[in-house]
Amino acid sequence: MHKIELICYAGSLACLKAALNSGADSVYVGGESFGRDTLSQEFSREDLIEGIKFAHENNKKVYVTINLLPHNKDFDKFKEFLNDLNEMKVDAVIVSEPGTLITVKQLLPEMKIHLGNVSNVYNYETANFWHNQGADRVVISRELSIKEIEMMRLKTPESLELEAYVHGPIVMSYSGRKLITSYLESKGKENYSSKKRYNLTEEKRQGQYCPVYEDEAGTIFFSSRDLCMIEYVDKFIRAGVSTLTIEARLQDENYINTVVPIYRKAIDDFYNNNFEYNCSEDMLETLKNATTRKHTTGFYLDETVDYD
Repeated sequence: MHKIELICYAGSLACLKAALNSGADSVYVGGESFGRDTLSQEFSREDLIEGIKFAHENNKKVYVTINLLPHNKDFDKFKEFLNDLNEMKVDAVIVSEPGTLITVKQLLPEMKIHLGNVSNVYNYETANFWHNQGADRVVISRELSIKEIEMMRLKTPESLELEAYVHGPIVMSYSGRKLITSYLESKGKENYSSKKRYNLTEEKRQGQYCPVYEDEAGTIFFSSRDLCMIEYVDKFIRAGVSTLTIEARLQDENYINTVVPIYRKAIDDFYNNNFEYNCSEDMLETLKNATTRKHTTGFYLDETVDYD
């Protein structure tokens, strides 16, 4: 049976090192220019070089996300960005649409390409399509069940890696525009900050707050609960998933140092105990205490389990 990879998103160089030291096999980061996003601090070129060096010295990997899509006028600069990443020896880039994928494939044919979650890979036909276009890995839509993921694995070639998010905030909606800033300005409100955090609540769901983050890269809306699949790590492995991912761009080193080791232990326990796995109450309690937000299993199971 394949050994599954554990990835952690890192919002800073310190978080990158914390994730790798805590047991992650690899990290996702955003770089300058096309690699930055609303959720993380911007990695400077120097930070990225240092992070890649640190990772490779420890036999780990660094993947760079391409979240800001180039306009027609941006492609020369975009190609410079890609060549720079290649010189730094990043292990893969994460793209989300055909234009960037084709550009990477033509410019850097040896570069590994991962397809990000915003591409909405809901079924095996979509997964196969992207693989045929050059994607080495696809991030599975979080609206799928583990049973659907298992079917996707059966209907896709082994050369295509499947990645599943298992822990952290769940993105409900994303816009490349500053929606809240635009609204406030239309009401004559002052734009007092370049990076802002809000909470969205519904009249019928009092007390359930959905975080909203906004900066120059756009606006992101999150669910009121964080995903937590620690009890079902074995099911993902048996379903044929190649990679489990922890979303931690909004978190600091303390959070990463708490959460990553729990998932590292879960994965190792499965392989070291003849492919048997039992999540302990201590593991659940540790994850519960890592954040003030409550947890959920989302859509992965037949019935959603919310942890109080």
